[in-house]
Amino acid sequence: MSNPIADPLVELPDTSPTSDYVRLDATGAGAVTVTMNRPAAKNAFDADLISALAEAFETLRGAEGVRVIFLRGEGGTFSAGADLEWMRAASERTEADNREDAFAMAQMFKHLSDLPALTVALVEGGAFGGGVGLAAACDLAVATHAAKFSFSEVRLGLIPSAISPYVVRAIGPRHARALFATGQVFDAEYAHRIGLVTELVTDSAAMDAARDRIAAAILACAPGAVADAKQLVTDVQGRDIDHGLMVETAKRIAAARVGEEGQEGVRAFLERRKPSWAAL
Repeated sequence: MSNPIADPLVELPDTSPTSDYVRLDATGAGAVTVTMNRPAAKNAFDADLISALAEAFETLRGAEGVRVIFLRGEGGTFSAGADLEWMRAASERTEADNREDAFAMAQMFKHLSDLPALTVALVEGGAFGGGVGLAAACDLAVATHAAKFSFSEVRLGLIPSAISPYVVRAIGPRHARALFATGQVFDAEYAHRIGLVTELVTDSAAMDAARDRIAAAILACAPGAVADAKQLVTDVQGRDIDHGLMVETAKRIAAARVGEEGQEGVRAFLERRKPSWAAL
């Protein structure tokens, strides 16, 4: 298999004016890195960064050939959460105006969560408030041992509302309640233990190695099946395992077996060759 980082095959559309805040790089065969680019502010959220992230995720949703999306922060910090100047301005606006801003943030997280490609947060330095929400909304989160996390909103008299659906889904209600209510800072090992982080690495070099390994591994997977498998989890979680659910899951695997990717995958296995999506 070719090196996925050395063989860029993804063509991204022209960037918009918001690209000063977010950089999109086709870093491999089917791999794209989304970099939050406010290092002086530790990649803290303001209206411009939120808008740029939402636009980036929507761009990637419709881009051809995208198999895996990595999300990281420029300058050694993933994201410090909300920008203080932005928060100061928000406190002087009406509740209706704040509702509009908050909904824009909620939409951005939903765009990330709904991406059909595998999404991977690469967390270095700190991830606070909304930054933790980004990691929770991704399918995987890789963090260095030195990374720190906190849902610090309550210390400011606020609540982690927009990110709560993704955090509760990732770590469960009991951990979420404790961390939301205390605002305590916790380390990467604890984040890994509760399911917020899926893999720990030693340093930035090991982070890059993990990125390359994940990018290479995803090329063995059928892109349509990856999207369908992600949707399957969303659709079955929390449901009773009754007759209706069994019928529905049977229909889905039957459709996959007779579908183009399923037919190609089985033929390739029987013929002892790579399937078409892995022949990059």
